[in-house]
Amino acid sequence: MIRSPLRHLTSRDLFAASVAVLLVLAAVLIGRHIEETDHTLFANWPPLWASWDPHVGPGTPAAAAVALGVVAYGPVLAARLPWRALLGASWTGAMAWIWSLALIDGWHRGVAARLTTRYEYLQVIDRFHDIPETLRDFTRHIPLDSPDHWPPHVAGHPPAASLTFVVLDRMGLSGGGWAGAWCITVGATACVAVLVTVRKLADEESARRAAPFLVLAPAAVWMGTSADAYFAAVAAWSIAALALAVTAPKSPRTRAAAFTAGLLFGLTCYLSYGLTLMAVIGAGVLFLGRSRVRVLPCLVSRLAFLVAGFAVVPVAFTLAGFDWWEAYHVLVERYYDGAGGIRPYGYWVWANLACTVLITGLATAAGLRRTAVALIRGRRELLPRREPRGTEGVREVPGAEPETAFAASSGTAAESPGAGARTRLALLVLCALLALLAADLSGMSKAETERIWLPFAMWLLPACALLSRPRAWLGAQAVLALLLNHLLLTGW
Repeated sequence: MIRSPLRHLTSRDLFAASVAVLLVLAAVLIGRHIEETDHTLFANWPPLWASWDPHVGPGTPAAAAVALGVVAYGPVLAARLPWRALLGASWTGAMAWIWSLALIDGWHRGVAARLTTRYEYLQVIDRFHDIPETLRDFTRHIPLDSPDHWPPHVAGHPPAASLTFVVLDRMGLSGGGWAGAWCITVGATACVAVLVTVRKLADEESARRAAPFLVLAPAAVWMGTSADAYFAAVAAWSIAALALAVTAPKSPRTRAAAFTAGLLFGLTCYLSYGLTLMAVIGAGVLFLGRSRVRVLPCLVSRLAFLVAGFAVVPVAFTLAGFDWWEAYHVLVERYYDGAGGIRPYGYWVWANLACTVLITGLATAAGLRRTAVALIRGRRELLPRREPRGTEGVREVPGAEPETAFAASSGTAAESPGAGARTRLALLVLCALLALLAADLSGMSKAETERIWLPFAMWLLPACALLSRPRAWLGAQAVLALLLNHLLLTGW
């Protein structure tokens, strides 16, 4: 058996994880010093929006049980379950993990009250009694000096975010409990969307290896209960639909997938301004799927349906009187008139990356190191190459190429996925990292990125599929999440 060159680099994985730990420690220590001396970070426990509050709660036993179950049986089930059953189990497991972590803070403090604070969307439900009029007048209430200015999260997002909770309220699902349940239930599907995408663009082995890490992600601490979990799911399904559109043979379903991808991406842009950067991941999907669409008319057809779907939400909001570009520019002014203009860029530009370590875990830090190795070694595979004469149109048969078994029974992987799959997976993760770095450098994400960057973080987690000894790394992920939720009272 040919052994993977990545298997014997465990010490380097530990080094990458150690560097991530040092980054977090530096962010905590330097951040506390800045906050205690200058009071300019506006965060009680930098780099997180949280406060020190060791506690246990009704969710503690359930969270411990879920963690132990996924660490012990997650790799086994990921390797053996039929594909569709694995998707269902992943969604169920992610919901169990998110709910149990949220309930560590109790039902009221951990779920029902999260979206009812003075920063949140439920504060403005009554102001949407006339939706068309509110949309026409939405931008006027963004500035801090405007009469009846919007709360921070309402002002900081396009109106589709607020309208989601308005619609829930009018359906009879009013209050923070229903809003929290919506965000958790929908947000947990993001892991399913990522799995679908990884399977289509890399291979099924990679998706199966990534599944336990997507379920047991430390990001779950902030997915329950934050509207950004809902945003992450919508964004993730837009990417998954795009992956389906560019990898499937031409059919009505392909066109439907392309239209759905555009529709969901359009909605994503009207849920959060910053999630326009999901286009970077979308570009990676198009690049990886380019070899599947070899006939120009097929490509044009799929792009036409993609653009048509994308136009739906922007056209609807524009006709209703909301100008996305105008609102964004007004928001930038409000951002710098408030805490965003005081928080030091020189600290947050790197401390935000420490937040990313906390929401994706040490396993992802090690996985990103392997991602870099896979890209360097497989870079030539990503370059366009001419096929040998007589092989045009020959399709790769799934499973025809020998793949490495996931030695789940021992908790270790005999080998990582095949070289081609590693490279494709690494490129997808790289695109997510580039999108996150662009958001970081923009200066519009100073603090609170533990929730704001959830949509990007979900696409970094598949890097864990490249790791050996999955149970050990899953244990590290679980311990980190449990410590964060029990030692800190997070603001989101």
